[in-house]
Amino acid sequence: MLKRFFTIIMLAILCLPALAIERRHGVLVGVIERLDAKTKTAVVKLGDGTEHTLHFVKRTTVHGMQGAAAGATDAFHGLKEGSEVAVHYSAKGATETAEEVDHIGKDGLKTTEATVTHIDRGAKTLAVKTSDGTEETYRLTDSAAKDAGKDIAAGSEKSAKVTVYYTEEAGHKVAHFFKRAI
Repeated sequence: MLKRFFTIIMLAILCLPALAIERRHGVLVGVIERLDAKTKTAVVKLGDGTEHTLHFVKRTTVHGMQGAAAGATDAFHGLKEGSEVAVHYSAKGATETAEEVDHIGKDGLKTTEATVTHIDRGAKTLAVKTSDGTEETYRLTDSAAKDAGKDIAAGSEKSAKVTVYYTEEAGHKVAHFFKRAI
């Protein structure tokens, strides 16, 4: 009887890691539907109609906002309802946290369409060829190196047509997000 009890306890202990909540991350592209300053949350509606409630925290950064210094004092760093955004998020259970938000609409990040010639996620670089034949290399942000361009199938990364969302910082083009061009 005691041996059976210990066996059950050991099995329960070994199965506990399977019950742990998995931490996920990714990129959501959509439009801000609602902002709630009291709870520091934003509801982002995606192209397929689904809505995600994202929590803004101290470490949340926002890129591509004109006059960001003026809006930096609020929880949303100048973002407004109707802003088109790409949100790099992490999630634990049902709670989604905005890690980095890229304003990609009007007056947001600059964009270019090009063909990928090389992606090096380790070195955080993206090389592309534009339609006029110019070759450009972008530095990737940490979140872009980790999450962006996941919709580009393995083996086609050297010929994929992409839209690159970027800023220019200290004379270098920095890609905050890129996705397959439609």
